[in-house]
Amino acid sequence: MPKGDELRTFVGARLKEERERLGLSQADFAAIGDASKRTQIQWEKGAAAPNAEFLALVAQVGVDVLYVVTGQRTPAPSNALTSDEAALVENYKHSDEEGRAAARRVLSSLAQSKAA
Repeated sequence: MPKGDELRTFVGARLKEERERLGLSQADFAAIGDASKRTQIQWEKGAAAPNAEFLALVAQVGVDVLYVVTGQRTPAPSNALTSDEAALVENYKHSDEEGRAAARRVLSSLAQSKAA
């Protein structure tokens, strides 16, 4: 396991990779995390490591903090809904009981015909 300077270098490189993946400049990325551009540059160079507050703030815009810190991507939840599935659930929730019952009948019928 890397330590000290080597660990900061790896963290800095992954932080830069995440920033670039999100299409953000150093200044914009630093501002999201309430840091200065100079500090961001130091982190990316591995001269220092970002603090938990910064990481929590940039996580809100899509930074994979587990990856930045450990080099391992956060696994996608196995029960995550696709956007189509999420839209169906939201439409179901906003329907009245008659609409929900009709949706259940239609989906049940379609699922049974596909299984046959």
